[in-house]
Amino acid sequence: MKNYKLTKTFKNLFISLLIVNSTLFAANIEKIHFLIPGGAGGGWDGTARGVGEALLKSNLIKEASYENISGGGGGKAIAYLIETANKQQNTIMVNSTPIVIRSLQGIFPQSFRDLSLISTVIADFGVLVVKNDSKYNSWEDVKKAFKKNPGKIKIAGGSSRGSMDHLVAAQIFKAANGNPRDVRYVPYNAGGKAIAGLLTGEVDILSTGLGEVLEKHKKKELKIIGVTSNKSIEGIPSFKSMGVDAYFVNWRGFFAAPNLPKKKIDEFAKILEDMYKTEEWEKIRKRNGWENLYKSKEEFKLFLENQEKIISSLMKEMGFL
Repeated sequence: MKNYKLTKTFKNLFISLLIVNSTLFAANIEKIHFLIPGGAGGGWDGTARGVGEALLKSNLIKEASYENISGGGGGKAIAYLIETANKQQNTIMVNSTPIVIRSLQGIFPQSFRDLSLISTVIADFGVLVVKNDSKYNSWEDVKKAFKKNPGKIKIAGGSSRGSMDHLVAAQIFKAANGNPRDVRYVPYNAGGKAIAGLLTGEVDILSTGLGEVLEKHKKKELKIIGVTSNKSIEGIPSFKSMGVDAYFVNWRGFFAAPNLPKKKIDEFAKILEDMYKTEEWEKIRKRNGWENLYKSKEEFKLFLENQEKIISSLMKEMGFL
């Protein structure tokens, strides 16, 4: 009888330990506050709201909120996250390749090393876009006009000079045997404003991410003339298929406040990884033309360090650094 009681006691203790252990490693996040370093309508905004939508619809979280803080090429939001770190335990900030570019340029003093790395989430290719009634109906039209008089073509982007939108456009024209320094780049303080500038005729071409304009392209509100992927996407020709060796992919991912507990970082990374398994995410991903790209913590860090070396070399070559 005593042995039975002893065995039963150990069994109950073992079950209790299993429950505690599983609780420790389960994602315990009910709400996420998304910090967006740019204005409404841009790639960061679309990514944060798309991820939030997928997490809510798949019941992985119960509540999502969003905060847009634009300025300083994204530096204002980064500084805010660092300065208010103690209050930002449920906050993740979306960012992408520009955090590497702008840090190299000294636009802001911080870098990805000053934040807690959560994970990359998607890959978004670059595109060149025109109005539907533009005089430029194809890449051939644009290439001829650029060769004749590059200063006449105004190319917009939703970020500052020497930024990713600028670099992508420069890379495309360089690959087409043009001088990348001849690109007449017009900066806007958000992707939505750059699209508006294209639609009102302030600029001739828009350099942006595929996800920002794919729906407008499908609705024939805009026309994408080429994408920086290896192959065509959604019927849009790749620059490679048109004889221009211009490949570029922009990652988008999430960071948290510095010194966030490892357990919380793991929970954020796990919930984003679980999101990939949901039908809700697949619909949103396909709608935006995004490619899945998941790298968490150490893998994310190595990825960023390698990208920093490649971009630094490219920027020096093009005279942007």
